Amino acid sequence: TVYNKIAVDASQIDIEHVRLDEDKHYIETLDTSLNDILTVSANIDQTGRKFIQDLVMSMCDEGVVAAAIIDADNNPMITDSYNIKSMRVGKIVEWYPYEVKVEAYNERTGRRSTMVLPKSCTAIIENPFYEIMNRPNSTAQRLIRTLAELDQINRSKSSGKLDVIIQLPYIAKTKTRQDQANTRRLALEEQMSKSKLGIGYIDGTERIIQLNRPLENNLWKQAQELTDQLYSQLGLTPEVFNGTADPKVMTAYYSRTIKPFLSAITEEMTRKFLSKKARTMGQSIRYFRNPFELLPATDMGEVSKSFISGQILSANEFRSELGYKPKNDPQADELINPNINPIQNGQGYDQEEEQPIDDESYDESANTNLRAIAHSDGHSPVKRYRKNSSRSPNYIPGDRKAKLHIINQYLKNRKEVE
Repeated sequence: TVYNKIAVDASQIDIEHVRLDEDKHYIETLDTSLNDILTVSANIDQTGRKFIQDLVMSMCDEGVVAAAIIDADNNPMITDSYNIKSMRVGKIVEWYPYEVKVEAYNERTGRRSTMVLPKSCTAIIENPFYEIMNRPNSTAQRLIRTLAELDQINRSKSSGKLDVIIQLPYIAKTKTRQDQANTRRLALEEQMSKSKLGIGYIDGTERIIQLNRPLENNLWKQAQELTDQLYSQLGLTPEVFNGTADPKVMTAYYSRTIKPFLSAITEEMTRKFLSKKARTMGQSIRYFRNPFELLPATDMGEVSKSFISGQILSANEFRSELGYKPKNDPQADELINPNINPIQNGQGYDQEEEQPIDDESYDESANTNLRAIAHSDGHSPVKRYRKNSSRSPNYIPGDRKAKLHIINQYLKNRKEVE
């Protein structure tokens, strides 16, 4: 159950063939045959997600497994330039200095077959918890042996045996008495087997002693202690299994338990399936976990506000995470803060409306507009300008362009009112 839980959770995280920048930051996902194997179809029998689940499950069972190339357009043993068409999980049965003998399923024959593959083009992945799960005297192996002994005891109790002793009225130490006792036992077995209801009879001097009493041992207590110890070593809690873990517990579970498996897989695949030239060009194999899948619906609104206002995700990117169609609004694809009004040139007015003028024409235009305001309202130009400009949030003392903009805006609004 523990192995299956880890394998299923690891397979739910996307592993992709990507391109990185100089700072090892994600740029794009590459459309390659390797990416199709990891995300769509690994072979004729398995999807990409099922392939990862099989790989992690085999890592837990075997300790070390191989992700073997089955089909490629070029021979990986000859050249580094090849496209992988299919892969399978294989069990390593023998080790050589530069090769390994791998046992994998052969889809052409329908049986498992062995093949010798070079280590240079075979991803050999070791369980990061090998000392805990695969060592002969590790916690997981001790737990497996203890549970096997408990199962054997349970099978013996439910095997249909009566476990009784017949006390005969004589001492069975001599050969003759022992033969007589065996004859009596066989006669009683025949009575019980031939009876429809399983009823037999004994002599009045004989006695039946029943032995199927509860067996007192500490195997069950040992199994419980080993289970708790295994959970603590792997970073597991009972809440993770029964589905009551909060996001913090699940985040710790993914960081302590799932991340080492995925790191081992992606690092080994990058080292073996991508050439040095490809790695120099920024290609890599990375895994990506959806950070929003553990959030309840009540917290999703606050998180969306934080990510959009902080210009981390656009509105359409967040809508895609929620399963909604993107909006046909250009601003929905931009990293903008919707809570702040856009300012194009830092002064709060449109830069396209600003016309370059020299100082004389600028002052003449401003004075003309000031006289027009004073004539219409009966105020002096200086008082009217100060009164109007001090109320505007765009007014900056000493800014002559802002002064002209405020005056023109005032006249425009007044004209619309009239």
